[in-house]
Amino acid sequence: MAVESFSHSSVTDLVPRQSSRRSHAVYVALQKEIVLGQLAPEATVLELNLAQRFQCSQGTVREALMQLNEEGLVRRLPHRGTHVAACRSDDACALIAIRRGIECDYLERVVERADAALDADLSVHLNAMRNAARDGDEYLLSVHDRSFHCRLFEAADLPVVTPMLTRCLIHNHRFKILNSQPNRALPETADRHVPIVDAVRARDVETLRGVLGHHISTIVDLGPDLTEEAGA
Repeated sequence: MAVESFSHSSVTDLVPRQSSRRSHAVYVALQKEIVLGQLAPEATVLELNLAQRFQCSQGTVREALMQLNEEGLVRRLPHRGTHVAACRSDDACALIAIRRGIECDYLERVVERADAALDADLSVHLNAMRNAARDGDEYLLSVHDRSFHCRLFEAADLPVVTPMLTRCLIHNHRFKILNSQPNRALPETADRHVPIVDAVRARDVETLRGVLGHHISTIVDLGPDLTEEAGA
C-alpha cells in the first residue's frame, strides 16, 4: 500500500496536519487502523516494516509514530520499540470524565459566543456524519464526530484547552469502536448529535448541558454512564 494512495484522500485532508505531507499520510493511515482495532492494543509496530509497506523512509515513519505517541495511541520506549497503546476501561472512564468537564463546564461561554456560523458548521458536520454512516465508514464518521465537538468547544474561546479535548476525543472513539456491538447501527450514532444542535440553536445552556453530558457519558452503544460520578 503506497503512501501516495493516502495523500489525496478526503480523510487525510480532514485530519489537521502537523508534519510533512508524506508522514501525515502515514500518521492518518495508522491512526485509522488503531482506532478501528486493525492494529490491536499492545501490538508491536516496526519502523522498517512500515517503511516498506508505505514505500517511504524510516524517518517519515518515525515522524508519524512520534505524532501518534503524542496522542497516546502508541508507546515508544527506549530499547523496547513501539507498541500500540492499551485500550483499558479505567483509562476510558477517566478520559470520558475529563472530556465531560471540558465540554460541559464552559457552555455559558459557548452560548454567549454562538452565532449563525456555529449553527451552520455543526449542521455541516452532522450531515457529514450521516453520509459516512450511510456509507458504512466508521472511521470517517468518527473524524467528523471529533470535528463536531471541537467546533462546538471552539466557541468557548479556550484554545489552550483544545488539545486536551482532542486527545480525549480520539481515545473515546477508539474505546467506543473496540467495545461496541458488531454491526451496530451507525446512523443512530450520527443522529445522537441532533439534540445538541437543537439546543445550540435555541441558545439554551441548561438543555445543552443536559444533552451533551448524557451524550458524552453514554458513549458505548447508549450504555450505562461511564463517568466516575456514575459509581458515586
